[in-house]
Amino acid sequence: MTETPMMDDLERVLYNQDDIQKRIRELAAELTEFYEDKNPVMICVLTGAVFFYTDLLKHLDFQLEPDYIICSSYSGTKSTGNLTISKDLKTNIEGRHVLVVEDIIDTGLTMYQLLNNLQMRKPASLKVCTLCDKDIGKKAYDVPIDYCGFVVENRYIIGYGFDFHNKYRNLPVIGILKESVYT
Repeated sequence: MTETPMMDDLERVLYNQDDIQKRIRELAAELTEFYEDKNPVMICVLTGAVFFYTDLLKHLDFQLEPDYIICSSYSGTKSTGNLTISKDLKTNIEGRHVLVVEDIIDTGLTMYQLLNNLQMRKPASLKVCTLCDKDIGKKAYDVPIDYCGFVVENRYIIGYGFDFHNKYRNLPVIGILKESVYT
């Protein structure tokens, strides 16, 4: 991998491109086994999950319907406590199997509120696939994570969709942002 100025802002790399792609193929095999005859709606939580979602879909061997949602319970780095949906689904999910694909579960607030919102739409099933689950001890919100790529330490994660002020998403690795960058 070629070093870039953005790489200089990493304290260290947690997962390189090969690690990420290997784990995505493993998750895709698990998902294919479960969803092969279910034609699920696969919801990408934008913007962070788009890299993971795109790579994951390439390895799935079943019919599916992709859809996208933009939602947040944060303003900047502070929680508002309320879910705001700025782009909703196009697909009616009533009676459908649904898989929500997320980049990271931190406190669980956004996913908890999103799952409550989606559950009111009466899907046949509702599952969560996240690339990373942040190890913060006991989470404030109990969110069922059905499929997880990696458990990461409680640090500021960037790269492969993860951002700091909408920067670093395009790094091809997942790493820890140097504290000096954000303090």
